[in-house]
Amino acid sequence: MSPVVIRAQELSKRYRIGRREEALQLREVLTRTLRSPLRVFRRTPQETFWALKDVNLEVREGEVLGLIGRNGSGKTTLLKILSRITRPTSGWAEIHGHVGSLLEVGTGFHPDLTGRENTYLSGAILGMRKNEIERKFDEIVAFAELEKFIDTPVKHYSSGMYVRLAFAVAAHLEPEILLVDEVLAVGDIKFQKKCLGKMGDVARAGRTVVLVSHQLNQIRRLCHRTIWVDSGTIRQNGPATEVVSAYEAAMSAGDRGSPARGNGAVQKAQFLRWEIAEPRAGQPHVLAALGPVTVHFFVELAEPVQKGEHSVALFNAERQLMWACAERNLTLDRGVHVFSHSFPMLPLKPGAYQWQVGLREDWEPLDLWDCVPELNIATEVHQHHFDEWNGVLNIPAEFAHRTE
Repeated sequence: MSPVVIRAQELSKRYRIGRREEALQLREVLTRTLRSPLRVFRRTPQETFWALKDVNLEVREGEVLGLIGRNGSGKTTLLKILSRITRPTSGWAEIHGHVGSLLEVGTGFHPDLTGRENTYLSGAILGMRKNEIERKFDEIVAFAELEKFIDTPVKHYSSGMYVRLAFAVAAHLEPEILLVDEVLAVGDIKFQKKCLGKMGDVARAGRTVVLVSHQLNQIRRLCHRTIWVDSGTIRQNGPATEVVSAYEAAMSAGDRGSPARGNGAVQKAQFLRWEIAEPRAGQPHVLAALGPVTVHFFVELAEPVQKGEHSVALFNAERQLMWACAERNLTLDRGVHVFSHSFPMLPLKPGAYQWQVGLREDWEPLDLWDCVPELNIATEVHQHHFDEWNGVLNIPAEFAHRTE
């Protein structure tokens, strides 16, 4: 059995939230102290919360570990502690080996330095010698596809160019342990596939990868083991397919809460779940092909509805509205109903999207749901090869050329 290279025991991190005193000059501090000596001993009321609480973790050499969970669950905090960016409030963690971290786009880059200079700087931070960096330099630039811009200051890079170089440096300078947060979503789908392949190469070379991602198909494909982090604690730890399926089921059903209202009244209508009915695939919330699409939304009615209006909207990750419509004058009996929406195509840029569905009766809201899990569009890219020229739509087009 391979040795343990990451070990954490009772790892906890507490943050304070609340009003902070403004920065004061020394003269102002002395003046306030003389006027009100007891004020020095007063504390500003502050609230605290635990981003992590009593987390125990072991990662073995050569293992690819996935971390999943909702936003704010503590995944990034855990990686920051392992990267020595943040100190834990209690507990401890130890890592055996050189660590390469990619937690934010361009972490460790200096904006005024060129891509070439930042590559050497990052390598030095990772403990690499100059000749080691030189040996890998051409490979890094080719992977990042930045040959024309490598001597340009990185402050002029687009976010896609930034992340391509940052990942290429972190992956190619051969750290023994690679910690990667949800930065790969910045790149296009083609680059994400290259990154997945590279991380697979890293793992097969005997190095260790810890990956945070909301792209659950990436976790399934790449990770040997997955940890589900929920409210700062480990909710489930096991094989990737098993943990991801449990997480999807919980997001689909458990997040809807109780059908009873706070005053004890039964909710007249409640959306239960959604799925892609056509094309049928192993993952009911992932669209991997361009073509006809049918989406089903399931709603349960405790009482009949007269003059009902059903609305549906689709938002991207930045909460921009992609599409919306409404169906009016619906007469619905008590029971479970399926609202179906069929499209000749959903030609959207690959990434995460969210449906919002609603139902009201004669202008009275009955239920409004931001659907979980999110819709993940993982279709082939039909866009410009520069990220900054990628639009919202992903429409296939045929090119032809002739001489007049």
